[in-house]
Amino acid sequence: MKSLAKQHYSAKIVAICDYIALHLDDDLNVELLSQVAHFSKYHFHRQFQVVTGVNVSRYILLMRLKRASYRLVFNVNERITDIALDAGFENSESFSRAFKKAFNQTPSQFRLTPNWPQWSNEYEKVQLTRNDPLNVDITTRTATKIAVFEHLGAANTLNNSIQKFIAWRKATQESPVATSETFGIPYNDPNTVPAAQFHFDICGSIVKEVQPNTDGVITKSIPGGRFAKIRHLGSHQLMDDKIYQFYREWLPTSGENLRDFPLFFHYINLFPEVSESELITDIYFALKDNTN
Repeated sequence: MKSLAKQHYSAKIVAICDYIALHLDDDLNVELLSQVAHFSKYHFHRQFQVVTGVNVSRYILLMRLKRASYRLVFNVNERITDIALDAGFENSESFSRAFKKAFNQTPSQFRLTPNWPQWSNEYEKVQLTRNDPLNVDITTRTATKIAVFEHLGAANTLNNSIQKFIAWRKATQESPVATSETFGIPYNDPNTVPAAQFHFDICGSIVKEVQPNTDGVITKSIPGGRFAKIRHLGSHQLMDDKIYQFYREWLPTSGENLRDFPLFFHYINLFPEVSESELITDIYFALKDNTN
């Protein structure tokens, strides 16, 4: 009973984090958020920090700066002043001060040469766990030809590789974001391997082989067949718990066996085009045929 009560308590904080993600442009304060959570405003800020590891104001700031960070790097034609105003700052100067205090880079510096490891360190301080029910569907897929940029190295530098792949997609239009599917394939677990050994393929669907290029993009394929699929809603950083739950709880009692292919992510939508709480990601695990 204590475990269930704790999960229910944490779920209320997670719901508030989802509310914040959906209302980043609103005037968010402790009194309002405590009312949404049905907590006393005199205790809410401490209750929030116990679950997340940061206070409410810091969390809101980090979420606004996170969205701004992605826009700085991946929407290079947007003016920094517009990004600052959308992040809730009165002007670009106050935005720049807050950004540099958080990440030790100004927005202009971050746009040119983002220090993703330093940036990641700030978000690793947020301790949030979703306890959503694990719903697994058995489905089939046809083989998918993909353009791949292979990331090799620390997980906290993955965004550097994503930048390169996005630049290739935009320049060549061989896998346009608007009409192609986007995938991620982790070949190992960044939580259990040395940073230098982490291998992650950043992928986009294609209809024909990738043309020879100097960008390091190559052609691979995701096999067809039977798959177990989990739909994850929310931040990509919160998918690990669901993946471990699949291995720990569902797989041993399912009667299924996994094929020799890594799990992969199908990103239905992307941040910051939608808020983090609205992200939809399908996680696939390749299954052997029932006859095997």
